[in-house]
Amino acid sequence: MVKLTKIYTRTGDKGDTGLGDGSRVAKHDPRVEAFGTVDETNATIGLAQLHAEGELRQVLATVQNDLFDVGADLCTPEQEAPEYPPLRVTASQVEFLERRIDAWNADLASLRSFILPGGTPLAAHLHMARTTARRAERLITHLMVGQQVNPEVLRYMNRLSDLLFVAARKANDNGAGDVLWVPGANR
Repeated sequence: MVKLTKIYTRTGDKGDTGLGDGSRVAKHDPRVEAFGTVDETNATIGLAQLHAEGELRQVLATVQNDLFDVGADLCTPEQEAPEYPPLRVTASQVEFLERRIDAWNADLASLRSFILPGGTPLAAHLHMARTTARRAERLITHLMVGQQVNPEVLRYMNRLSDLLFVAARKANDNGAGDVLWVPGANR
């Protein structure tokens, strides 16, 4: 269990931060950008959760906890023979998202067009979380160009954005209240 007794440490005052393996990198390092955007995704899900109820609220709470696992995984670079085994995202966490996507999607109205982000307040917050998750995903792929990253992290973030899309449709009366894109409507 983590115990935080002091909130500020002054160790980052010169623009660097510590990683899970004890190394230090610039605060603009691609690894920090990636796990920082995962944290931002988590915060946007926290806003959405304020409007959610029942199963959706429970799933979002599970996702928020899992996103800390994603961040922990990203902040600990892959290394041979680490002193302590690092926390890594697993395939079962990805499968949880897939099961929820499949179950929720089965109840949704068929798509006839692309969907504009909006509808109910919950759906709008879920769409915001979805776009933030997609940005985190892009940053993770950028990080993977030069560094080793657990592939389950990328899979998790990819499925998460899908889950948030389906959840937004669920929040819009199972898709009946989706705001549809009308190509060229305002020409």
